[in-house]
Amino acid sequence: MKTIKVVAAIIHDHNKIFATQRGYGEFKDGWEFPGGKIEAGETPERALVREIKEELDTTISVGEKLCCIEYDYPAFHLSMECFWAEIISGEPVLKEHEAAKWISRDELDSVDWLPADLELIGKIRENWDAMD
Repeated sequence: MKTIKVVAAIIHDHNKIFATQRGYGEFKDGWEFPGGKIEAGETPERALVREIKEELDTTISVGEKLCCIEYDYPAFHLSMECFWAEIISGEPVLKEHEAAKWISRDELDSVDWLPADLELIGKIRENWDAMD
């Protein structure tokens, strides 16, 4: 099975995290954390800064790595390195997503997360207090 290596940003601000809704592809309409594929020669942190700039026209500061989610989708294996992040300049502009919102800890179950991102939610809950 093919493995796809990606990074995801858990962007946080004032006790809320930023969630995005996919606007394309097989998983259209599912909610996820923004990020994308790691290119050859890139560190995960550099890939995350690049992807967020491309997808949201926003510059982030990448913080501590929360975890690496390993998830088997029917057609591929996803290896997703997940990092805490903060916006250091710009306001998110949706270039590839159809919707986005800031959600609180109590609202984590209010969106239809993609399966790999749903696995990340448990880790976020466990570490929510360490985010600030």
